[in-house]
Amino acid sequence: MTGVPVPVQHGIQKLLGTSCVLLTFSALGGGCINPGGKLVTSSGTFFLKWNDTISFPKMLALEVMGLTLLQDARSIRIPEVVVHGEENDFQFLLLEFIEPGRRSSAYWKNFGRQLALLHAHSTGLFGLNHNNYIGSLPQSNSPVASWTDFFIRERLKPQLELAGRRSLLPAPVYQKFEKLFTKLSSLLPDERPSLLHGDLWSGNVITSPEGEPCLIDPAVYYGHREMDLAMTELFGGFDSDYLEAYHEVLPLTPGYKQRVDLYNLYPLLVHVNLFGQAYVSQVLSILKRFVS
Repeated sequence: MTGVPVPVQHGIQKLLGTSCVLLTFSALGGGCINPGGKLVTSSGTFFLKWNDTISFPKMLALEVMGLTLLQDARSIRIPEVVVHGEENDFQFLLLEFIEPGRRSSAYWKNFGRQLALLHAHSTGLFGLNHNNYIGSLPQSNSPVASWTDFFIRERLKPQLELAGRRSLLPAPVYQKFEKLFTKLSSLLPDERPSLLHGDLWSGNVITSPEGEPCLIDPAVYYGHREMDLAMTELFGGFDSDYLEAYHEVLPLTPGYKQRVDLYNLYPLLVHVNLFGQAYVSQVLSILKRFVS
């Protein structure tokens, strides 16, 4: 059990029962925010992640809420939550361990159909009844009736303000965003809110033992479904078959390909704030396309 903080071990045993013996822990790569890996116990094998409670308050409890929302949609596989809690200055989350499998021949088509079914779940307003995280950054989800207003107020402006406090963006960028804000309502189509994964890059889509897609590490909210779709194109890793199958279940509004970069301004600004100025050139390139 070397590597797992002692308070985390104690917290898990309290929730699983004192008769549960923690046997081995194997760290797994991929997570840049929460340490995590495969935990073998006398009660079963699980995926464990943890972090401190001071730097990221309630991060893992909020993740549980997001996983539960996705699971309740019953459209695509989501790992089962086993237990979560806090012990001393640590928070921890124990999930069903998904043994990695090989993708089935219909993997991407199934993913497209299942993602469309997830997005078919709707509600009255854009946002959510609680805030959460995108990566390690707080994500505000205050409900708004208009998607454009939500996108500006709850997505773009908070990231721009954070980047401004850290002097990560050149001054002209802010003027260009103000110009873009006046045009967004004419560029983005009106649609009802969709339940989104919220951080849909390829690292958050894994393969089950049966060869089917499974979603992890969500940043859930109700938003425009094209936000999820656009992010699948930002860093690659998704087969184009998925979008065709998605469109068959939940047809896209014409012009989606021309709007992709607009939606990806949000994750790019998140990356600027998380990782620095290497992503600024992509932000500038998108702004140049849409504003003079």
